[in-house]
Amino acid sequence: MRVVDDSTRADIISTVEFNHTGELLATGDKGGRVVIFQREPESKGEPFSQGEYNVYSTFQSHEPEFDYLKSLEIEEKINKIRWLPQQNAAHFLLSTNDKTIKLWKVGERDKRPEGYNLKDEGGRIKDMSTVTSLQVPVLMPMDLMVEVSPRRVFANAHTYHVNSISVNSDYETYMSADDLRINLWHLDITDRSFNIVDIKPANMEDLTEVITAAEFHPHHCNLFVYSSSKGTLRLCDMREAALCDKHSKLFEEPEDPSARSFFSEIISSVSDVKFSHSGRYLLTRDYLTAKVWDLNMESKPLETYQVHDYLRSKLCSLYENDCIFDKFECAWNGSDSVIMTGAYNNFFRMFDRNTKRDVTLEASRESSKPRAVLKPRRVCAAGGKRRKDDISVDSLDFTKKILHTAWHPTENIIAIAATNNLYIFQDKLNSEMH
Repeated sequence: MRVVDDSTRADIISTVEFNHTGELLATGDKGGRVVIFQREPESKGEPFSQGEYNVYSTFQSHEPEFDYLKSLEIEEKINKIRWLPQQNAAHFLLSTNDKTIKLWKVGERDKRPEGYNLKDEGGRIKDMSTVTSLQVPVLMPMDLMVEVSPRRVFANAHTYHVNSISVNSDYETYMSADDLRINLWHLDITDRSFNIVDIKPANMEDLTEVITAAEFHPHHCNLFVYSSSKGTLRLCDMREAALCDKHSKLFEEPEDPSARSFFSEIISSVSDVKFSHSGRYLLTRDYLTAKVWDLNMESKPLETYQVHDYLRSKLCSLYENDCIFDKFECAWNGSDSVIMTGAYNNFFRMFDRNTKRDVTLEASRESSKPRAVLKPRRVCAAGGKRRKDDISVDSLDFTKKILHTAWHPTENIIAIAATNNLYIFQDKLNSEMH
């Protein structure tokens, strides 16, 4: 677990992502840094040591830039990290800030060549007159070194801020989405991309919605989904047309006119969308709810889960302090049976789709002690009956928010980013999160 005391802005974690095996976990922060954690192998003497994630490598991915044409500062903050499936000994990941996407290679070196004919040990070219014999260079063991090197830089393709990147299941292409456009890239080609969605109106005064998130289907390389600030999801098929402005399916829940308020449009904006591992379902998060959609049913969500319904009475003050615009992410567990998403006061929520049970847990220093069991928390609405250990909605800390979460692809291990701290919780013995 990574815990940092000094809550400087640069240390605030802005994305969390497990790789495809779950052995590596990457975080990006607002200072443009990427920290990779590696899972320790299990040792016989210490059965509890397995699952400990320790720092593997840290590198600066993005630097602050300045767009002189628009007089705009471009933040170094890492918006998203996506791992590529491992093809050889090295690992590859994509990281992006608002404008520029980079492909990084992460490799290990534990041997170094020695005994060159034309170079000395310092790497300097020898005087040719002193070379009198021929020798075969040999590989000598050295301390393990993790080398991170930039392999590609994909720049100058987005006018607006990049909010999503997603690697295709063909492992050759990926897409990047900003507020109004989605581009398709080939991983080997940096100087051009193909625009596959463009919702920019001819007159910007006619703009009514923006793209909030986008993701490829996990198995079908021709399908992808993108969400909008109007609460809709559009499933697109790249086989139908080169420009996917006409969607194949539109997932939209009809609004209840009796529940309409000034905040309806803001809280219905989808902040995250994730395909289930099976590819059959979509998980979305808006301000107050998480929803599961069946790809075969467009008219309404299959399941709706209230994340923090007790905030409905607080929307006015949440609007005034800008919290209503917070973008919470969501995650599936490995078997698609449980979903997880964040909330305020360093709380995060889990919903079991089979039993319909839900739990509120807290990421805190007390709960992060080794082998500590996470205790369920409960928030009571203003004026409601309080039980022991209940927390009142009026005493919630809205500066402590869990926006970014990730679930190990196969095991019950979760990573929770709470401002500038990373918490990793894992299940040791039973189905409850430890």
